[in-house]
Amino acid sequence: MQYVLIIHEVEDYKSWKKIFDEASDIRKEAGEKAYQVLKYESNPNKIVHFSSWTSIDDAKRFFESPKLVKIRAAAGVKSPDFIYLEQLESGIL
Repeated sequence: MQYVLIIHEVEDYKSWKKIFDEASDIRKEAGEKAYQVLKYESNPNKIVHFSSWTSIDDAKRFFESPKLVKIRAAAGVKSPDFIYLEQLESGIL
């Protein structure tokens, strides 16, 4: 399984979330399979987006596309950090 971990600050969570939700179809078409949205306990505008993807290449192609750069700007995203991950192991305790 391939994953992407994105950490970024947004100007306003509610505004960001509206645009994030509106982009669900293009995320799905690009290869996003599932996601989680988390926030920092101490800062509600510091967001973590963790998602599983069909492939790392699909995720990079999507997140680095000019279209998504424009969407991030409209959503008030401040300097996101993208971390591309491949699963080694998982379990339930």
